[in-house]
Amino acid sequence: MNHSLPYVRAGLLRLVALILLAGLTLLTACKPNEINSLQQQVWKTPQDANAYLSLGNAYAREKRFSEAAEAYKSALAIDPRLDEALHFLGAAAFNQKKYSESLVFFQQHLDRSPKDSLRLYNVGNVYMQLKQFDKAAASYSAAIDNSDSFTDAHYNLAVCYVYTGRKDDARAIYEWLLDKNNYLAVSLQKHLNKETPVINR
Repeated sequence: MNHSLPYVRAGLLRLVALILLAGLTLLTACKPNEINSLQQQVWKTPQDANAYLSLGNAYAREKRFSEAAEAYKSALAIDPRLDEALHFLGAAAFNQKKYSESLVFFQQHLDRSPKDSLRLYNVGNVYMQLKQFDKAAASYSAAIDNSDSFTDAHYNLAVCYVYTGRKDDARAIYEWLLDKNNYLAVSLQKHLNKETPVINR
């Protein structure tokens, strides 16, 4: 499975993009002339959706997310079934802080596989950034239902609980995280220890 950009661990005070790529990494720059080479490939084979997908990934590695999004849209126009392109479009919009646009693409991606934990998690992350904590919590809960050991989803669910005044529920997740992921438990403890304004639902 080729995941680019998020899945994203989203705490309001920290947002760490965990980039999962098979054979590619967005943490390293493109090879010299890679984008030019991929552009030429697209021009030579304009009906090759995978060529556009590769070009989009190269742009994304360079953090040229607008150009990446255009390439992904071109890939989808050629092959509307290209599942990865929807994910990548959502991720590109997310990285540009275009959260409403990101939600549209991630929701379409989720609609194709409604029980997929990573897809639910991505939708939750967008709702988190939009400060729609109840919707984010519902997405994280569904992700956990399908993958109980998904520690990042537990963490983000607890953050949602903190922001909606459900600190007892957040503390229960903190206790669970102590055995599963101490780093996340310590981070969650910081949320629990500070005065967090409760967001009206």
